Amino acid sequence: MQEEKQSISLIKRILQSISEAVLIPFLAILTAVVIGGIIIWFVGGDPILAYKGLIQGSMGSTKAWSETAIWATPYIFAGLAVALAFKGGLFNIGAEGQLAVGAVFSALIGYALPEWLGFDLPVYIHLPLAILVGMLMGGIWAGIVGALKAYTGGHEVINTIMMNYIALNTTSYLLNGVMKDRSPTNVIARTPLIAESAQMPPIFEGLRIHWGFVLALLMAFFIWWLLNKTTLGFEIRTVGLNPDAAKYAGINVKRTIILTMLFSGMLAGLAGSIEVTGLNYRHELGFSIGYGYDAIAIALLGKSHPLGVVLASFLFAAMRNGATRMQFLTQLPVDLISMIQALILLFVAADAIIRYIYRIKSKGERVVLTRGWGG
Repeated sequence: MQEEKQSISLIKRILQSISEAVLIPFLAILTAVVIGGIIIWFVGGDPILAYKGLIQGSMGSTKAWSETAIWATPYIFAGLAVALAFKGGLFNIGAEGQLAVGAVFSALIGYALPEWLGFDLPVYIHLPLAILVGMLMGGIWAGIVGALKAYTGGHEVINTIMMNYIALNTTSYLLNGVMKDRSPTNVIARTPLIAESAQMPPIFEGLRIHWGFVLALLMAFFIWWLLNKTTLGFEIRTVGLNPDAAKYAGINVKRTIILTMLFSGMLAGLAGSIEVTGLNYRHELGFSIGYGYDAIAIALLGKSHPLGVVLASFLFAAMRNGATRMQFLTQLPVDLISMIQALILLFVAADAIIRYIYRIKSKGERVVLTRGWGG
């Protein structure tokens, strides 16, 4: 009887914890949608028709679901990258640059490696190699910032922003120079097509959804397992909460900071690799603009939890994919979607507003994005 009561009590606590974690993001989304509808009405549009178009464009058919999943794939990887850094008390604003670095190196391995070797590679070697190299280079790019943070106190926010500039401008130089597709018909900055042996096949015939989407879901589960079921995950969370206490407990704080940024960059680099090998089959300048910065909003909306990141990624992907249909039905600018996303982020980040509007008592929790400048 006592064991039964304890089990019921545990279930109640778990359900209460889940409801508290979901409530604020849900109300933030609802509030943003309502305010967005008022703005649409104010500028002369029909909010009902606009949101109907948004839903039709993102979930109204099998093809729409497929395209939404395609949008969600890089969002999941990049969102996990930022969320993992958050768990370690770090603010990785560099996912944009890390993603670009991963993409450009995957493309390089994809189209140039067979030429360097002088023979074609089997798909079971070439495809994983292209993905792994891109993922590793994204990790190294972020790991540099982690090392600077650990050994010099250089703040990761400043350093990741600067590394973004270096990565994006170097990528632009390469795609306009030595890595540019020299085909007579090409006039834009992009690499040649990668070899077929480096291309990830679609899951279903006639749809563009590829196995990278499945990999993204598996990676979300892996990050949850890493953070909650491993010693390294415990160290990352402990350093994120209190590095001084972690050091006192015998945790190597410097090593943990570097590894956290390394793994975060690897996830962002993986986003770029999958876009190259699974969707575009080349790296094209500007294809990923915004993914890294949207990832910050996704990690915040998902409360830095892998499942929350997946759900938030689908929300952002649905809005992006359905925007065209919404514009077609209402003739409203697509920029309204970005406005709604900004409102969602505003209400999630400043959850005191939501608590005040809906009279929800604060539980005292807060999102710690960083421990302070130079700390």
